[in-house]
Amino acid sequence: MDPAERVARARFFTIGLVRLAGAITLALGVATVLGRLGDTSPLIGYGLLIIGAIAMMVIPQLLVCGLFVPRPMLPGVLEAISDVMPLSYAVDAMTALTASGGTGEVAVDLAVVAGFALAALALGAATLRRRTP
Repeated sequence: MDPAERVARARFFTIGLVRLAGAITLALGVATVLGRLGDTSPLIGYGLLIIGAIAMMVIPQLLVCGLFVPRPMLPGVLEAISDVMPLSYAVDAMTALTASGGTGEVAVDLAVVAGFALAALALGAATLRRRTP
């Protein structure tokens, strides 16, 4: 198989995975909305909300982070999206660690992942309501 055919197959596979993830995310989003609007117990409603949020944040990252298809082989739009997702940097760090064994190459990737974690923590803390007087 020549390299051009390999790239074409990888792109076809990636686009199919993205479409599948989109369908799953849409289905979970609809289930979340229906669970929040319906007369369900609070635990079921929050459970569906969490599942929908996880699906909307994690599944796209898994598809474009470089686990299934190397990031340079992704179409341009997906490669640009993967550049702003934290899981891509975690995968890059693990790849560098397993390939070289040295920790010097992963400092930037780990700093980016830590920055995303701190930003998420700050956002969560800012959006929570205080319950103490």
